[in-house]
Amino acid sequence: MATDIAALAQLLEASLDPSKSRQAEGAIAQEQNKPGFSLSLLQIVASDAFPSTVRLASALYFKNHIKRHWVNEDGVHLLPENEVNAIKSELIGLMVSVPPNLQAQLGEAISAIADSDFWEQWQTLVADLVSRLTTDNTTVNIGVLRVAHSIFKRWRPLFRSDGLFTEINHVLTQFSEPFLQQLQYTDAIITNAQGNTEVLKGAFTELELIVKLFYDLSCQDLPPVFEDNIAAICSLLHKYLIYDNAALHTDDDDESGVLEYTRAGIFEVLMLYVQKYEDVFGAHLGQFVDSTWQFLTSITLETKYDILVSKALQFLTSVATTKHAESFNNQDVLVQIMEKIILQNLTLRESDVELFEDEPIEFIRRDLEGSDNDTRRRAATNFLRTLLQRYQDLVTTTAQKYITIFLQEYAKDPQGNWKHKDTAVYLFSAIAALGTVTAAKGVVSVNPHVDVLSFFQNNIASDLQSQDAHVILKVDSVKFLYNFRNQLSPELWRAAFPLLVNHLANSNYVVHTYAAIAVERALYLTDDATKTSVIPKDQVLGSSKELLTHLFQLITKNSAPEKIQENEFLMKCVMRVLIFIRDGVLPIDELVLGFFVSVLKIIRHNPSNPRFQYFLFEALGALIRFAAPTHSQLFEDKLADPFQAILENNVEEFAPYVFQLFAALLEANPSGALTSYYQSLFQVIIQPAVWESKGNIPALVRLLTAIISRDAQTIVTNNQLEPILGIFHKLVMSKANETHAFDLVQTIIAVVPTSALSQYFPTILQLMITRLSGSKTENFAQRFIAFYHFISARDGMGADFFVTITDQVQHDVFKGIYLGIILPDTQKLARPVDRKTAVVSFTKTLTDSQAFVDRYPKGWNLTTQKLIELLVNPPTVNKNDDIIVDADVDELGFGVGFTQLNTCKKPAKDPFPEITDVKAWVGQYLKDANARHNGKIVTFVQERLDDNTRAALQEYLK
Repeated sequence: MATDIAALAQLLEASLDPSKSRQAEGAIAQEQNKPGFSLSLLQIVASDAFPSTVRLASALYFKNHIKRHWVNEDGVHLLPENEVNAIKSELIGLMVSVPPNLQAQLGEAISAIADSDFWEQWQTLVADLVSRLTTDNTTVNIGVLRVAHSIFKRWRPLFRSDGLFTEINHVLTQFSEPFLQQLQYTDAIITNAQGNTEVLKGAFTELELIVKLFYDLSCQDLPPVFEDNIAAICSLLHKYLIYDNAALHTDDDDESGVLEYTRAGIFEVLMLYVQKYEDVFGAHLGQFVDSTWQFLTSITLETKYDILVSKALQFLTSVATTKHAESFNNQDVLVQIMEKIILQNLTLRESDVELFEDEPIEFIRRDLEGSDNDTRRRAATNFLRTLLQRYQDLVTTTAQKYITIFLQEYAKDPQGNWKHKDTAVYLFSAIAALGTVTAAKGVVSVNPHVDVLSFFQNNIASDLQSQDAHVILKVDSVKFLYNFRNQLSPELWRAAFPLLVNHLANSNYVVHTYAAIAVERALYLTDDATKTSVIPKDQVLGSSKELLTHLFQLITKNSAPEKIQENEFLMKCVMRVLIFIRDGVLPIDELVLGFFVSVLKIIRHNPSNPRFQYFLFEALGALIRFAAPTHSQLFEDKLADPFQAILENNVEEFAPYVFQLFAALLEANPSGALTSYYQSLFQVIIQPAVWESKGNIPALVRLLTAIISRDAQTIVTNNQLEPILGIFHKLVMSKANETHAFDLVQTIIAVVPTSALSQYFPTILQLMITRLSGSKTENFAQRFIAFYHFISARDGMGADFFVTITDQVQHDVFKGIYLGIILPDTQKLARPVDRKTAVVSFTKTLTDSQAFVDRYPKGWNLTTQKLIELLVNPPTVNKNDDIIVDADVDELGFGVGFTQLNTCKKPAKDPFPEITDVKAWVGQYLKDANARHNGKIVTFVQERLDDNTRAALQEYLK
């Protein structure tokens, strides 16, 4: 039955009402299984008869529906072919005709479709876009160009490849000439509309998109048509770089307008051309450098110009990396740069102080390294550091003069002139650090012409200790410690650490947050000489209760869900303290667990900050890892209710984390019987619907394997193996989930009695062999090889068992698999656990397999050769799985997906922990087997091996 459009619109309207939203969303989820659902959504978007809020909700649903249901991981369309074709033919025309807020959503949907279909399955798209461009209708043009940008911007981060360049050439052939014409049409509209504000704004919005597309089309290689017209293009870019018109000015000093964004976009294009196409662009560069210089020395300090100033500084930074930088290598020029550009943009403005006071979390995010690329301070710092790399002596001596002057001014009136010291500290930090300042380690390389330690002792330490220092100077002192943490000695750190902890008690939001940031990194620091923590453990252990209590009080100071989640830096500090004190948390684990439970209960109603959520669950993972093995019942009891509420209320953002933590709880007490709670949870997670969300799958597999490991016998008794094997079937046929399929099936085989599994083995092997012959990936082949060795090495199974099962799938199919996949590629196994298992497998094949004696006699020789190759570099499994890898939160992809928790990551399990010296074990096992078989092994060595292989193996038999 098709979707009823009026009823669907009512459901969409109800979804906007918090009191009806859950029920409405459930009903919409039912509707999406009906044919034509996506087209019904588009009809609502297109119709003026529906309220704008309903049309926007429909556009959002359409975008999300397309993202989730357009193709599977193999690129096969999930919607019916007629629906796919109808969407492609209707979508562009609809997008160019709807208001901007709807255009944005439809543009994202088009981009999602293009990800899988463009260009080979959507070859008409570019021609369709070009055919809709007009000479004078900016509204339509904006829609067309927005679609084009949403698709072509995907090229920016990609690595060069033949496929990528084929796609770009396909676009350029049809798009580049009309695109340049569009630039001329837009220029003409702007020129003829000087007094018409509305026309100007529309034309500039179009020009802004043209500039973005100019970057897209040039990002991989310089299009020939651009190279042929470079002089005319540069002339137009320069015209609009210096263009000004009062009609385009915004009334608000804080709000950038289309004029600023267009000029900022031109600076981005200029940076690209300086870095990649200097040979073509270099001749035209001078006019842009001169205009940028004039702009930066005359622009005022309003916040609305920040993006433009930062892009201008980034452009000069790009120029400073080329031969054109020589114009900066002059004392007089450098003084002008310092006075008119660097200091102008480094000095705190009133708007910065207001941000510090009114929106402290925003101030922190902008101020932290790497998170404020579009602020004046960061851009000025990067420009200065780039000049410093080229002209170290000149830049250092010039900057140091100003640092001295500013510190002297501060000394005259510390209360009134605190900003002078702030500028001095910022300027010193800028020239003291060489290269980039990393989030993980801070400043790595230091300018040899400055003395960081001396500057700290003379200018920073006093603000760290003083009660009277201006609050921003306190922040500067903490940030200095944080940035130069690797330059300070362990002794100095041990003295400074209590001062940092004291700053956690500061009532100012920015001060105590920066203190938490610095404490977290201090606890991460290790002494290079001793490889131990710089901060002694007992220095933290004694006060850990007060420290953690205080951090949670700061987090929950305002009880609104969004305010609790606002400050991820505090939660990251909680995580680090727990990792640092490890099982030292045991005396207070119930208290700390209570804090987590209370936070979870509040924020599950409104998840709003993925970073906070990540650190919260990492911190809880650390607590479970270090305390749950001792107090497992406490943890299972306390976490059951909040975790159950998260799953029952379908909090999608939290579910993958909760499944991982449930698994960690089970693994913490591997011998305990499965409680009724876990048995009911098991019933939930073997339902197919739970596995529909891709983000749940890795965590669900881990949880399922933990449950199976705890209570395999009950699962067998209750005839629950088949639904679990049904899950394996679904996973093993999917390239995205093949790894999880092997994790699941190997756990089943490891803990379920072979007698209970025997009837299913042929099907399991048949599914694997189907994938090997039809859609094998490199990863699948590697996991299959590891799986074979896992079976072959197991007592009670072995190579003959595997041969017998594969014969039931297809007679003698084993021979081709062994010769074509297992033997040649076992050496490629990457995980030490798998390589060690392969050694055991090959050894037991030589000693215990009858099939390799009678049926595959040549295989005995080949297996021996591969065993010896593995033993050249004998695998050792690292027993130290105690190290917690620090994940860079900025590199994690958040959203409704899977994010691995590192604090409670499941370690790779060694199936043969008793084998510590692999080579010695092989020799002993061969000798024991030879005795067991009345000397047959030595006979085979003499009869079946060539001279080299025989000599190599006899080394082990001595």
